[in-house]
Amino acid sequence: MRNATARYLDPLLRSTEGPCVSLYQPTIRERPQHQQDPIRFKNLVKTAETALSQRYLPSMVRPVMEKVTALAGNLRFWEHTRDGLAVLASPNVFQVYHLQRPVKEQVVVADTFHVKPLLRYLQSADRFQILALTREEAFVWEGNRYVLDPLDEEPGTLRMTALLGDQVTEPHITVTGGPGGIQAGHGQGSKKDEADVDLDRFFRAVDRIIIEKCSKPSGLPLMLFGDAELQTAFRRISHNSQLVEPGIPKSPLNMPSNKIRELAWQALLPLYEQRLATITDDFRVAESRKLGSADISDVARAAKEGRVGRLLVEADRDIPGRIDDTGAIRFAEPGENDINDITNDLAELVLRNGGEVIIVPSEKMPTKTGIAAVYRF
Repeated sequence: MRNATARYLDPLLRSTEGPCVSLYQPTIRERPQHQQDPIRFKNLVKTAETALSQRYLPSMVRPVMEKVTALAGNLRFWEHTRDGLAVLASPNVFQVYHLQRPVKEQVVVADTFHVKPLLRYLQSADRFQILALTREEAFVWEGNRYVLDPLDEEPGTLRMTALLGDQVTEPHITVTGGPGGIQAGHGQGSKKDEADVDLDRFFRAVDRIIIEKCSKPSGLPLMLFGDAELQTAFRRISHNSQLVEPGIPKSPLNMPSNKIRELAWQALLPLYEQRLATITDDFRVAESRKLGSADISDVARAAKEGRVGRLLVEADRDIPGRIDDTGAIRFAEPGENDINDITNDLAELVLRNGGEVIIVPSEKMPTKTGIAAVYRF
């Protein structure tokens, strides 16, 4: 099980051994309503098995079905769902992603993975991470404007005592974290100079872990949450390029996670809006120089040729149709079934060729066509 990040998506965009099964469903956090989730998933698995049996030999179907069937019966897994679920299975791949947004219920059986719902989730511009700091522990969250979840699955891994071991000078305040917030206990202090040395070494260790396990895989902005003096000390030693200003100069101790999310989004909203404004301005400048376009046919040809450096896609807008091997577009006829969405096909093409895709809210899109591309040349 993984939080979805662009790093894990890349191999799925490459060719893989089929058959490939892509299952998506919205899931329920609330108890006991969440008990519906495995029942719905088993129905999706049955649909996938029927489609597989119609197209592939039993020897090819069996290894795929064994994986998804086992997940359907894993009761412990279904106790920890979020808002959406993506399951991608083939003979040599099995990836399960918890999502912080609902997705449309969907089953796709093909020779490649159907990653379009993941693209929309991963490339949304309002996602962020939070690093909450105390003198004894750091706690990591990932979320968006609507929801926030803890990232570290093993509590205590970012505690000073765990990272520095017997090199800690003295035990300080004991801190624990969890989905409901962060709480403080009591302990014995130490001399200030020794404590500062410990804090410096602790923060350096945390910085390395966050860069490697959180910031590099996700590419998301990272906001600090904690007392101002702790933030200053962390920024002084940090090498994390995703670290943003401002942080939240409040102690996270005993603060509910919902409040942490609200404060974080209030601080990040100006940065979010500025980023969208900059992206829009960059497109308009490129378009004026004949290095950008909102014409879907032109963009499709450019994407096929690997010339699209950045693609803006309007959120929640589908354009039924197909892109053929030459990059030409065929729009769907009225009532035509089993048809792709051109905007998502474009996004896949751009990502496969090393470009960037950003999902933009409808009210922030600089064009009326649903797409906007900036060309490399």
